[in-house]
Amino acid sequence: MNQPATGCTTAEYGRVSVLFGAERGAYPYGNSLLVRGATASLVVDPSLSLVGAAPPADLVLVSHAHEDHIAGLGGYDVPVHVHQGDLEALRSRDVLVAGFGLPAEAAEELDRTMRDRFHVQGRPDATGFEDGAVFDLGGRTVTVVHLPGHTAGHSGFLIEPDGFLFVADIDLTSFGPYYGDVGSSLVDFEASMRRCREIDARWYGTSHQKGVIEGPAEFRRRLDAFTDVVEQRDATLLAFLGEPRTVEEIVEHRLVYRAHVEGPQVGPVERRRAEQHLDRLTRRGMVTEAEEGRFRAT
Repeated sequence: MNQPATGCTTAEYGRVSVLFGAERGAYPYGNSLLVRGATASLVVDPSLSLVGAAPPADLVLVSHAHEDHIAGLGGYDVPVHVHQGDLEALRSRDVLVAGFGLPAEAAEELDRTMRDRFHVQGRPDATGFEDGAVFDLGGRTVTVVHLPGHTAGHSGFLIEPDGFLFVADIDLTSFGPYYGDVGSSLVDFEASMRRCREIDARWYGTSHQKGVIEGPAEFRRRLDAFTDVVEQRDATLLAFLGEPRTVEEIVEHRLVYRAHVEGPQVGPVERRRAEQHLDRLTRRGMVTEAEEGRFRAT
């Protein structure tokens, strides 16, 4: 590895340069890619670590419209592309903030954080792509792999001939899948994880602490553990529903965040996740509405 800029190290995987963010890419940082072809180059997800140190590129691809993936976008006056599902959130900070579904006062504070800490200004010039779109860099292609669930437009990128699949925030961390935004979907997230599992690559790059995993066998092992977190949340909820509970009681009990975690996002995120797990377990016949507004395990 070498050190091109403060807080950012880089490693080469074929002709794919992974620009590892500070603190191993842990939030608020993240990992970015620089991909060079014979005729053009592109950057994927310019992170906070690239602010003031953005490597030159002819275009930028954004895996999804979250602040930690676009903090360094201001360093690029080149075409910017994101999936259609996240296009409006990338074009407008107001839309991006609204997607977190926070109370008004908390949303105002988040908007200031987006502006002051993450340098998010919105990119009204951004354009949308769809699943399967191919960016030809000359002897090297980057193909969009739509992986919704985390956000509606969340996407990975398959880089050939290097055999590098960037899976973005299917990040394999012990926290597990995050599907707590207004536009998130647990059903879609699980389908996206199954899709990733079917793609053979030489390397699999993540946005955060786990970095790059070599080989499909090791990637699938870690992906299975990541996927199992969803089942663990189901089990936690079923145990709590040994007697009838309201959604508010489930939110207070918490499926995701530990008790010491505080912040305006906790309640809304826990509620959206609780509702998704209740819906899935009800459809499986494992939970029933015992009385109006109260649910219990069957």
